[in-house]
Amino acid sequence: MITVRFITPGPNGPLQDREVEVSADGRSLMKAAVDAGVDGIAADCGGALTCATCHVYVDQAWLDRLPPPSADEDTMLDYTAEERRPNSRLSCQIALTPALDGLCVTLPQRQW
Repeated sequence: MITVRFITPGPNGPLQDREVEVSADGRSLMKAAVDAGVDGIAADCGGALTCATCHVYVDQAWLDRLPPPSADEDTMLDYTAEERRPNSRLSCQIALTPALDGLCVTLPQRQW
């Protein structure tokens, strides 16, 4: 098990900070977030890389620990509801491994 920190916008603006213990078995960050009931991950396509509703901003300290986005992910990031940033990723494309223990991501204000 590893811990992932999710920072989500609150309903009235303040951020909510939640740490979740998830399995590091290679499943996606999106799946782990949905299974843990993290608000803000719509995951409309279920991880098929066709909707961009699992957009997250990866904490700068973790960017170098992730493989770069694939060409398909890079294209889909152009269709996110919120601004694309240099640290934008689709959580369906981040495979959880023990090396990602402590990963921190911030969810955008909206996914659609």
